[in-house]
Order: sequence, then C-alpha cells, then structure tokens
Amino acid sequence: MQVVVCSRPGEMALVERPTPPLAPGEARVAIRRIGICGTDIHAFGGNQPYFDYPRVLGHELGGEVVAVAADVDPALVGQAVYVIPYLHCGECRACRQGRTNCCQQLEVIGVHRDGGMAQTLNAPASHLVPVPGLSAEALALVECQAIGAHAVRRAQVAADELVVVVGAGPIGIGVLQVARSRGARVAMVDTNRDRLALCRDALGADAVWHAVEDDVTAEIERFNDGALADVVFDATGNPAAMNRGFDFAGHGGRYVLVSVVKAEIRFSDPEFHKKELTLLGSRNATREDFETVTHLMASGDLLTEPLITHRGRLKELPTLMPQWCAPDSGVVKAMVTLDAEPGRVES
Repeated sequence: MQVVVCSRPGEMALVERPTPPLAPGEARVAIRRIGICGTDIHAFGGNQPYFDYPRVLGHELGGEVVAVAADVDPALVGQAVYVIPYLHCGECRACRQGRTNCCQQLEVIGVHRDGGMAQTLNAPASHLVPVPGLSAEALALVECQAIGAHAVRRAQVAADELVVVVGAGPIGIGVLQVARSRGARVAMVDTNRDRLALCRDALGADAVWHAVEDDVTAEIERFNDGALADVVFDATGNPAAMNRGFDFAGHGGRYVLVSVVKAEIRFSDPEFHKKELTLLGSRNATREDFETVTHLMASGDLLTEPLITHRGRLKELPTLMPQWCAPDSGVVKAMVTLDAEPGRVES
C-alpha cells in the first residue's frame, strides 16, 4: 500500500509498505478522506509536543471498513466510518472516571503511532464508528469538531453567555458552532480577516474582531453591556495570544486553553484572583463529544463544507504539505482524497 511518511521536520515522502495483518479486535479501513489539522502542521514543522520521527501522520479520518479480524462482527465490513484516534488504556484513574481523553497512557493515532496518511489503516474496531448519511468529508471532520465540542462541554457553556473564541481555525470554528448550538453568543478573534469573514458570514458568529487592529477588550465590553466575556477559549497555538486571553475574561469567568504549545503560559495572579477566574485545560475529546458533533452535523447545526478550502490527493502530499503550511496559504482546512479505484476489490 502507499503511505506518506514524515521522516523529519519539513520532509515527507510517498513510500510503499506491505499491508500489515489484522490483530485481534482490529478492522481494516480503506481511507477515503484525511483532514489536515494543526497537529499535522506542527509535526511537519517540528513544533509538536509528544512527537517522534519518522511518523505517518493523519488522525482526521473518514473511510470504509474492508476487512475485520476473526473476533470482530463482520457486519462492520462495508460501512462508512470515522476513526476515534485516541487509544486509552481503560485502567488508569482518568479512564475509570470516564475521562479517556486524558488517559495516563494515551496514544493518539498519527501522533504516538502511525496514522492514516495511507491507503489503509488497521485500527481497533471499537474505535470505528459508522454514521449513515454523512459524507466521507464530514466523517473526516468529526474529530476536529469534537475537540471543540469537548472544550464547550468542559466549560459548561450556557445559553445567553458571551463566548469569545481566540483563533478562527478549525478547532475554534468547532467551539463556535457547538457553543452557538447551546444558545450562547459567540465572538471570534483572529488576525486573518478572511477567516473572520467566514465565521461571520457562513457560520453565524455574532461578532468578529481583529486581534491587532481592534481594541478587543473594549469591543467585548461594548458588546456585553460593559462586562468582559463569560467564557474565553484559546485555539491559536500561540503563547502570546494564550497569555493575552486572560484579559478578555470577566469577573467570575472561565478561560479554556484548547491549544497546546511548547512554552510557558504566564498571567497576573492579582488579576486572576480579583476576577476569581476558572482556568481549564481541554485535551482531545470523548465518545460523547464525537456523538454530539455527528448529531449536530445530521441536524444541519454544524456545517463542514465551508471549512474546506484546499484539496489534494495522497500522492501529492509531499509537495502540497509545505504549501499548506505556509502562513500565506489561506488554508482553513485542507482535505486529502483517496477514492477506490473502479473495479478494485479491497482486501
């Protein structure tokens, strides 16, 4: 099978590898769509924590089950599925509490082990979820939107609260759409006017502000009757932006760090205590969050098509990835297509 390997930062290559045999409990997925996410971009650029090279990237995956191990229900074969890429141990304290997203032994497909930038992927059948009626592209976007859904659930966002999302990439857009489904008012902050326009015009953001050109703190107060935000989410992956986000949260507010960076985050302790802020980290997602996203997709309350700005094929990835990672690329979400060859039988 064809596989794209990231051998070191800035280097990718298309190689041929044998298709590995199925282990007990596994199913083989013919990959149909791969979403390129910030983790892939950071790994390609050498800026991703918890990462080793060489690695096959790819964890935003939609595909079709083409084979199963002997101990897996054969009815799964032929079904279109998304992949839950978080492999948890099931035994640590976090797992026993239902917080499988932050398992002590967590492995993420495409980060800690080889992922789905390949024609096929063997994965635990328990982590393959059929969703009839969703397109392959929608299935490949479930995971990144589930990260936003988890952050919103973790913050307990309520109707009529003012939510400020800093970072209008796919994760921030997930926060936007899920928070709006709860009845919250949502404002987006970014340095990219095109992304802000997308959030306002296509995705229903209640307000958009430029992170540099606008006085964001004053705009929040103007929009919220003199108060700062009830909830602030950072989805930038930028340490300076993450530090600044504390200023946007109001008294009694919550600040949720969805981004993860190789840096220290600093804040003023007197201001933190004066406001009695709640600081939350949000990592990955649980099955509940995935289900929230697919339900919102099915109802039309969570859109995916407007996010996809760039497309390519697997064999083109070594050339396309440096282009997509460029700051001026205009990428919101890049999507890789792998279609079954006419008349070919997968095995």
